[in-house]
Amino acid sequence: MSADDAVPDAAHATDHTRPPGVDDATVEATGTLSEAFEYVERARGHLYEMHQLMGHADFLFGEAADLLDDAGHADVAAHLRTEIVGRNVLQGRWTFQIVEEFDVAYYDVVRAEVRRVEDTLMGGARHVYESEMKDRRRSPGVPGHERRPPRADDGSDDEGP
Repeated sequence: MSADDAVPDAAHATDHTRPPGVDDATVEATGTLSEAFEYVERARGHLYEMHQLMGHADFLFGEAADLLDDAGHADVAAHLRTEIVGRNVLQGRWTFQIVEEFDVAYYDVVRAEVRRVEDTLMGGARHVYESEMKDRRRSPGVPGHERRPPRADDGSDDEGP
């Protein structure tokens, strides 16, 4: 299937089926692309984790300074407030700025490119490789091995292959 042949198809995009004419190599390649993006998503989550952990640590440093002040160690507390509380974690940046810069410079660009490839080569379908792996590994007709969630209109799970 060439890029010119693909037309986004809502049915394939939502049910994770291979669009007509898409070969195994393309499914594998877009599956690897999807996996790569999942790692980017995880890395982004770790940036948010760092953002929250560092923010919490900063407030605790402030609380420790207050407690040291209350315990009669005003000079030590003042030094903590001056040197640590509110300090940049990277030159000129707090963690929210790191997250925002990552989003704009990398994440948004990568996400858009992954979606462009999926739209162009897979008719908008995502996770086709995983969906086909699920079909190979599940036990049709066995509870807990349904192909898809039940449809709201008729309760069927589109058992299929």
